[in-house]
Amino acid sequence: MKSFIIVSDSHRNRAALNRLDAVFAECDCIIHLGDMSSDGGYVREKYPEKTIVINGNCDFDKLGDNERVIEAEGVKIFMCHGHMYSVKQTLTRLAERAKELGCGIALYGHTHEARVDDIDGVKLINPGNLSRYGSNSYCYLAVHNGTAVEKIVELPPI
Repeated sequence: MKSFIIVSDSHRNRAALNRLDAVFAECDCIIHLGDMSSDGGYVREKYPEKTIVINGNCDFDKLGDNERVIEAEGVKIFMCHGHMYSVKQTLTRLAERAKELGCGIALYGHTHEARVDDIDGVKLINPGNLSRYGSNSYCYLAVHNGTAVEKIVELPPI
């Protein structure tokens, strides 16, 4: 089994990232989906061998990839920030791109809204945001033997 902690849209709220140190330490892979990739770089400094950073629309530092595909336990995962696929208007383009790449899962951020959808056999996961504005959340994703199970985790206010 592989476990992933997926975060997005931290917007320089490193206090929220620091609150996740215990889960970052125990998981197999950490994915920061952009806005701010410098925050993803901050996490990568602590956990260099297991952190993936994706650039978002607010990322001028560009410390990560714009898009990336990985495979874990027989599941292909597409990751991006989402702004290039107009995810605030529709998720169809994102699902089509993931399917085109042979991926069963697409991870994205940008909207600050945690949600899980299924479009045409592609599971679309947005972990929400870790910014200073509104409620904070992340996604815990477990992948084993071709099956993926996700859980959106709401962080309690400080």
